[in-house]
Amino acid sequence: LLSEEDEQEGTGPLTPSAPRLQPAQQATLEEIRNVAEALAKALEDDKAEDILFIDLDGRSSLADFMIIASGRSGRHVAALADHLAQDVKKLTGRPASVEGMPNADWVLIDTGDVIVHLFRPEVREFYNLEKIWASDNAHRAPAN
Repeated sequence: LLSEEDEQEGTGPLTPSAPRLQPAQQATLEEIRNVAEALAKALEDDKAEDILFIDLDGRSSLADFMIIASGRSGRHVAALADHLAQDVKKLTGRPASVEGMPNADWVLIDTGDVIVHLFRPEVREFYNLEKIWASDNAHRAPAN
């Protein structure tokens, strides 16, 4: 039998059918970079425009990498975000946090280690995140 405290904290004995939660393994910077590069490649394959890849190492505790890209329309931005969220799940095994889908003017996808901003071009120009975050270590994906 479980004590009242064990029941409240969920620390009682596991039965064979109870899942064992494993702590998430800390990814190396190289593994995170590989995920970020795979996401940038997926955006390129889906015809995202003006893709900017920013290494945030030593500049932010929010994430290790940031990707900024544009879609041609709200519908294109939404499709890019939906596909990228699926790719994040495949690559990391964890769902991404996605914000901004109803309007799809600016969609943020947060994987925990990589932040992706997807914009309609005029919204991207207005907020100009490149000016805030980009530096010498940012690079644009080659034009198709």
